[in-house]
Amino acid sequence: MAKKNVCTIVEEIATPIVAQNGCEIADVEFVREGSDYFLRVYIERLDRDERVDLNDCENISRALSDELDALDPIEQAYMLEVSSPGLDRPLKKDKDFERFAGSKVDVKLYRPVNGLKLICAVLEKLENGVIYLKTEDGNTIQIEQKDTAYVRLTVEF
Repeated sequence: MAKKNVCTIVEEIATPIVAQNGCEIADVEFVREGSDYFLRVYIERLDRDERVDLNDCENISRALSDELDALDPIEQAYMLEVSSPGLDRPLKKDKDFERFAGSKVDVKLYRPVNGLKLICAVLEKLENGVIYLKTEDGNTIQIEQKDTAYVRLTVEF
């Protein structure tokens, strides 16, 4: 089964389980690391001000594990991990960019723009594949999403 198919299938199976626990799916990964496969389901609370806790992860993991065991959609043996995407979570989907508009982000580029490969700025929006960022000096930068290695929330202490 192709990696994309596994993620799509698991997301369909997990969505109602995650929703019953007051959360939504941030991302699903099915990756091989060494000789082991890992199925990672990243969840976040529906209320942006609330944080995912250990009980959320445990409840969803148990229910999802039972459902995956019953349906058996994955051919390989794998380890299931359910967790928060973290403070420095990556922004991948359109809904991530909408949800975190106004937040400070770190953008790593494949090729330098104005001599920079890493830009820290405030996310304004994602529109038609273009990310709009406001820099500290108040200028707006436009970067094609396809030119980014990643966009992550900035962790500030």
